[in-house]
Amino acid sequence: MPSIQSALPPDLANNAIRLYRECLRRAKYIGSKNFNTELVVDMVRQQFKKHKNETDPDKIQKLKDDAARGLINHMLYESESLSGRKFNKSS
Repeated sequence: MPSIQSALPPDLANNAIRLYRECLRRAKYIGSKNFNTELVVDMVRQQFKKHKNETDPDKIQKLKDDAARGLINHMLYESESLSGRKFNKSS
């Protein structure tokens, strides 16, 4: 099964630190809209810290895919709200 990260720029998808930073940026954005920035940012930090010592390459890839999926879902959600148009979900 291909990695979902292929939907993100390669320099972001292949670098855990850049992925972490982008997740934090999105968390701050979402939090500022809902007035719970600290809570959302802390949730992202906890997830990355929980898995920081992971060494299994398959597990690392899955974790990166999950983070990428979250970013992509948020970008689609924002695009839909700005355009008023619903995007089709592909399986």
